[in-house]
Parts: sequence; C-alpha cells; structure tokens
Amino acid sequence: MTRTVTTGGTGRRVGLDRADMVATAISLVEREGPAALTMRRLAAELDVATPTVYWHVGSRDELVTEIIRHQSERLATRPIVGTTPADRVMSAARHVWDSALDNRAITSLAHQTGTTSLLEHPLEVALARELDAAGLTGAAAADALRAILATIGGFLILALRDESAIPENRRGPALWTASDAPVAPATIHALAAPPDLPHLFESTVRAVVDHHVSSRADPAKEPQCPTSR
Repeated sequence: MTRTVTTGGTGRRVGLDRADMVATAISLVEREGPAALTMRRLAAELDVATPTVYWHVGSRDELVTEIIRHQSERLATRPIVGTTPADRVMSAARHVWDSALDNRAITSLAHQTGTTSLLEHPLEVALARELDAAGLTGAAAADALRAILATIGGFLILALRDESAIPENRRGPALWTASDAPVAPATIHALAAPPDLPHLFESTVRAVVDHHVSSRADPAKEPQCPTSR
C-alpha cells in the first residue's frame, strides 16, 4: 500500500517517517556513493528541514546502522539452492560474494563505518545452517565457515579495489609483462593477462567447501573405525 505524502504551507513535505528516510538514504548511497550521505543532503532529497531528519533517525551513525540492518534483512531472503550438502553450502557462500558485488555502494558504506559484520551476519547464519545440515557442528563448523569467509574476503579485496588509483605500469599484468623472472614464458604470459575472478572464485571456494563438507556429506568417505581381529 502506498502512503500519500502531502506538503504543508511552507512547501516542505510532511507525513514522512523513519522508513521513508531510510529508503531515501539507501537510494542516495546507491546512486552517488557513501560520501553523498550527509544529513543536509538527505534533508534536501526529502525536501524537509535538516532537524527533521535528525528527529526521525537520530545521528548519521544511527542512520547508517538502520541502512545496514535493512540491507542485511533483505539479503537474508535470498534462497539457497542445490541438491547436495556441498552444493547448498556453495550456494550460501556465493550469496556472500554476489551480495557484496551487487550492492557495492552499501558494501563500501559498511566497510567505512565498521558495520560489515552487521551487514553480512544474516548471510553467515544461512551459511552456518547449511554447514550444520551437512553434518558439521562445533569447531568443525566454525573452521569451515571461517575458511570459506576468509577465501571470499580475499576475492572481494581484488574485485572491489579501485584499479584506477594504481598507475598502470605498477599493476600486476604490466609488471608480469616486463618481468624476466626465471619461470616458463607461458606462465609469464598467463600472469600478464587479467585474472578471471568469477572463475577463480568458483573453483577456489568450491575446493574449500569440498575439503570441509564433502567427506562429511558422503558416508562412504567417513573414516572407518578399525575392527579387531
């Protein structure tokens, strides 16, 4: 149901609430990046006085927390797919990767404000549930979850970094092109090409998932207790 917003005699919008302001703030960040999110700018977007924004959402820090909570709840609705435990764990892991790339501005906002854990927690819960369903509990589940997240985090550093801030002659491909390292020319040639991060992500995270999950999921691979003779 759409709520009607009217204007008062001053031309200012009235009838707004906290949800309106959070939604507008999210839109502003997604369009123009985290730096655009100031209380004065948000007030201008909403056509209200700046004190009105503070009255509804508190400080900027409180507003950021509300944005991150809203985004994390939305991410938690992503469906897990797969017919095997390893496939479902991989699906949950892929959600962490996809959500960060699909929502780069919010990801950046979370990184800048120390709210990354809050943003990712629902996705981590989904991953932990799939690990639990695959038979991993306690330290085994914690190790698996942390290994998967650390691997994803490494790929996200590469995917989200601003290459334009690095002089072209100092980037990896250029350094390898000019390298006289004592390795095979074919290796240097391959390293001089831009990496296929999506492919590397799939193969590397799959290897980590399989290492932690597959032996648990397949009874035939479970270690057998020695029998006495």
